[in-house]
Amino acid sequence: MTDSSISSTSRSTPDQVGAASAQAQRRSALVTVMFTNALLSLGFQLWRSLFNNFAVADLGVRADQMGLIQSIREVPGLLGFGVAFLALLLSEMRLAAWSVVLMGIGVAMTGRAVGMSGLLISTLVMSVGLHVFMPCTSSAVLMLVGKDEAPRVLGRLNSLGALAALVGAAIVILGLDVLGFRVLFYATGALLILGGLAVLPWSRKPIQPPGEPSSELLARTPTRGRISLRRRYWLYHALQLLMGSRRHMFTTFAVFLLVQQHGVSAQAITVLFLINSVIGTFLFQRFGKLIARFGERRVLTVDFLLLIIVFLGYAFIPLLPVLYVLFVIDQILFGFSIALQSYLQKIALRPQDLMPTVSMGQTMNHVAAVGIPLVGGVVWETVGSRYTFLIGVGIAVLSLVLVQWMRTETEGTPRTAAVKP
Repeated sequence: MTDSSISSTSRSTPDQVGAASAQAQRRSALVTVMFTNALLSLGFQLWRSLFNNFAVADLGVRADQMGLIQSIREVPGLLGFGVAFLALLLSEMRLAAWSVVLMGIGVAMTGRAVGMSGLLISTLVMSVGLHVFMPCTSSAVLMLVGKDEAPRVLGRLNSLGALAALVGAAIVILGLDVLGFRVLFYATGALLILGGLAVLPWSRKPIQPPGEPSSELLARTPTRGRISLRRRYWLYHALQLLMGSRRHMFTTFAVFLLVQQHGVSAQAITVLFLINSVIGTFLFQRFGKLIARFGERRVLTVDFLLLIIVFLGYAFIPLLPVLYVLFVIDQILFGFSIALQSYLQKIALRPQDLMPTVSMGQTMNHVAAVGIPLVGGVVWETVGSRYTFLIGVGIAVLSLVLVQWMRTETEGTPRTAAVKP
């Protein structure tokens, strides 16, 4: 072997090692994302399956009080931009692990609640963990995979979450009568705490985006960006604002309608979530394929058209079997929300924009989510539940209009023509 060939081989070795190390790191990070997402989905499914019936049956919570609780639950989401600041100190995966621990503490505290103050405090603690977790995992996935692959990976992530929620629903159905509300809250909280702590040793390293030279991967600091509102991302933030409003029409008032006005039991609510989880396990990954094939704008257009029909049904149809069907459809439509994340990835100027933009998007999502439960609860108590859901119709119509502004490079809009940051 010549001196030149030996020199060439020795020069390439560090890059090869660096590339292999970076690839192994990305695989490990994806496994961590999948595990923590499944753990959190399991815990959140148990919490939301039990919470409404626990609050109404054991503590006598009214619609306006439930609106206040759910509004308080969304307050941590207003501080989503703070997650990007935390990411300057800790890696995304480390933040995700600690957020699972914190959520577990909040769920366990729910089991000790004996009045409104206990519910408010425990819900707030649980919610801080939940809302730190969401932007961490979303930005992590967007940085770990390419643009073409992102919708499919996000779809698989949602399917895995639905499978974990399926397990949680089965636990409620089989264990509620035997263990009761409070013991299930304690056990769920302990599971989340232990699971989050178990992940910490594998969550130390920062995430590196794919496709960069390995020499840069070895030397680079974590991918971070400054907190800002760029005009380029205005549509993403506007739709996040409306998504927050739409989400609480389901999480607060659709469930409360069934419990308060129709006397549906916790087991029956859990069966509905169980059905949603079974369907979601098979459908959510296909949603990713649909988004990759037809594009975000077309998929979200269909999503909001169907959502208008769902909210009109909640407002005007009193038949319980029909409401059950609408409940399932409503939950399934949440699966299309990954289109908004893949849209952001396609229009992002650089990977460093993802974490701060996702975090600020979460804040925008919760600006409306804090107000909607309060307004909806007051409207419900004042003039009736029908008008609360008609507000939801208006939200869906406005979302449908804004979605028509969506454009990505794959639809022929060159990046150089976009609004500069």
